[in-house]
Amino acid sequence: MNAFDILEERGFLYQLTDADALKRLLAQESVSYYVGFDPTADSLHIGHLLPVMAMRWLQLGGHRPIALVGGATAMVGDPSGKTEARPILSTEEIAANAVAIQGQLGRYLDFTEGQALLVNNADWLAGIKYIDFLRDVGRHFSINRMLSAESVKQRLETGLSFLEFNYMLLQAYDFYVLKRDEGCKLQLGGQDQWGNIIAGVDLTRRMLGEEVFGATFPLLLKSDGEKFGKSASGAVWLDPARTSPYDYYQFWRNVDDGDVEKLLAFFTMLPMDEVKRLAALEAPAINRSKEILAYEATLLAHGAEEARKAFVAAGTEFGFADPKGDITTSSAVREIRVEERTDDLPTHTVTAAALEEGMWVVGLFAESGLCKSNSDARRLIRGGGCYLNGERMTDDKYTVTAADVVDGQIMLRAGKKNLRRVVVA
Repeated sequence: MNAFDILEERGFLYQLTDADALKRLLAQESVSYYVGFDPTADSLHIGHLLPVMAMRWLQLGGHRPIALVGGATAMVGDPSGKTEARPILSTEEIAANAVAIQGQLGRYLDFTEGQALLVNNADWLAGIKYIDFLRDVGRHFSINRMLSAESVKQRLETGLSFLEFNYMLLQAYDFYVLKRDEGCKLQLGGQDQWGNIIAGVDLTRRMLGEEVFGATFPLLLKSDGEKFGKSASGAVWLDPARTSPYDYYQFWRNVDDGDVEKLLAFFTMLPMDEVKRLAALEAPAINRSKEILAYEATLLAHGAEEARKAFVAAGTEFGFADPKGDITTSSAVREIRVEERTDDLPTHTVTAAALEEGMWVVGLFAESGLCKSNSDARRLIRGGGCYLNGERMTDDKYTVTAADVVDGQIMLRAGKKNLRRVVVA
């Protein structure tokens, strides 16, 4: 498929300067394209992932990504989507953040042998002469048109500094430089960047006499209308020191049912026919779709081993949505066998004879070490804090038998995180 068709099918495209011409261009040649990242933190977060995934698809389609780190523009501050000025960072902070961001982008893009580039606009903006810039670049900009940009209009209500007002010129100049030096023909960004992107397209045409293109992504909202990418504790980061792989996995695992299709389309590499099939599952099977989403997203961000660990930890704690693998998927999560999922858990052994006779559930929780005594286990069961194979126990007289053995084991849980794997000798 044309890379344009892939992006369109998966819902990435929102606004385009010339959709038909861009589609033809992507079909005819390898196109260099860029996305800008402000190095205002030492990590990307989930809010950055939409453009990163689009870059990944375009690179797989044979096109060359250019990741631009705004080392210079970060010292100005992009007013787009903000109600107040951003804090200004030092050059040392910006440089350190840029290095960290490059490492994270390398998990999604192939930077080997020049197949992708990372550039810093400080290289051409930091030493620019102000009078020369005004004469050569500023003369191409209409104040009236700049004031009509949505990002500028919103900030005029709360106050916009002249420093920030210059941001549009600087970003437009980035596009011109990348076209001049790297042959870049396409800029992508969030929909709040539309005014800046249009300015870059126009400036490049005026200064080089060549056509370039711009595209934006849709604003990603949850089913309840809230902005996607925030958890109860704040932003969800790609840096494992800020957001652990387990918490990262859990963020995706706990998304609303109604968001599953678009999130699978945006943030996994699964084919769209599978995306639609998984999203069409009804509860409780839809939980398997969310497991797949969480595993695939964690796989991209943190690698196969961390994704496996997170899947295992969450599943053993809260139960697996499809322990027998009845739901077909191309995801590598299907290869994680049930017995492998609990290998690292504390294990308690019982005899087959004991199960044939029947074991008092209270005694089993105590003997396994999950509870200090029978009375402790009884209190926990009556309080709703004991689980057998993911099911909450409510009867403290329940008898555990061989019928409770699933895939060679019985899973016990006391509270949220205390687990025991019971196996039969």
